[in-house]
Amino acid sequence: MTGLNAWAVLYGLGLGSGLWLLLQLVPQLRRPRLAMRVAPYVMDLSAEARSILDRRSADPLPVVGLIFDAPLRKARELIEKFVGGAEVTQRRLHQAGLDLSVEDFRARQLVSAALGGAVGIAVASGASIVYSVPALSQVVVVCGGIVAGFIARDLVLQRAAAARTARMAAELPTVLEFLTLSLSAGEGILDALRRVSHISRGELSAELAGVTNAVATGLPLGDTLAGLAKHMQIPAFTRAVDQIVGALERGTPLADVLRAQAQDSRDEAGRTLLELSGKKEVAMLLPLVFLILPLTILFALLPGVFVLQVGF
Repeated sequence: MTGLNAWAVLYGLGLGSGLWLLLQLVPQLRRPRLAMRVAPYVMDLSAEARSILDRRSADPLPVVGLIFDAPLRKARELIEKFVGGAEVTQRRLHQAGLDLSVEDFRARQLVSAALGGAVGIAVASGASIVYSVPALSQVVVVCGGIVAGFIARDLVLQRAAAARTARMAAELPTVLEFLTLSLSAGEGILDALRRVSHISRGELSAELAGVTNAVATGLPLGDTLAGLAKHMQIPAFTRAVDQIVGALERGTPLADVLRAQAQDSRDEAGRTLLELSGKKEVAMLLPLVFLILPLTILFALLPGVFVLQVGF
């Protein structure tokens, strides 16, 4: 009964807070004072009128907001430290290829947190029925589910962004070679980008198509490519864009620059593959040591142990 009483108190606090929020949002039917009615018209001339209008707050809980302002600010800073701020989240959304704003993604995070809390409530309720679980432990389980749901959505975004940037890094040498061929055939850099974006089918080609569309609306090519490199955060692509922008400013032949960048990208891809193979080498030994070798020893010793037990 102690656990049920604790849940009843928790649900009652939530219901009371929700009703208080709804009550605070109900408009007041009393007539506004004369100063309040005149203040919007003289706010440019009177500091007192501006102070009167500044006192009006849309916050339904001004007192509670004032009390918990510092803890909420610290919690916001802590969350941004672990999951990233608005700029980091926007960059990850762009890297993942998701056409979402930061607000939409935060809304999805809240939905994930709510689902995690629901799972935590179900687990805590089921455990309290079978065992005598303290109320504090149940609250910890629910809060853990909420935090896990909130962070899990961000981890999914990070994995999607990392996977897409890896695909674009793998496509970069081929795209640069196509650009080199187009430039060697006499096309300009913008026409070469447009041709590659139409012919190729990949993540990087889709980003280059967005660049050509932005340039068609009047944006400078160098600034658009630099902005794309800043959002993608791919070192090889950033170096290629820097070389392209520098060549456009100095008048250097772009074909030779892109050919060198394509070779550098392939060399870097080879080095990355060697590093990845070195890291996976240890992981490949795990099934050999913990699965194949024990089974081999077991099959080698089992017939002898069986013969000794039988007595032949």
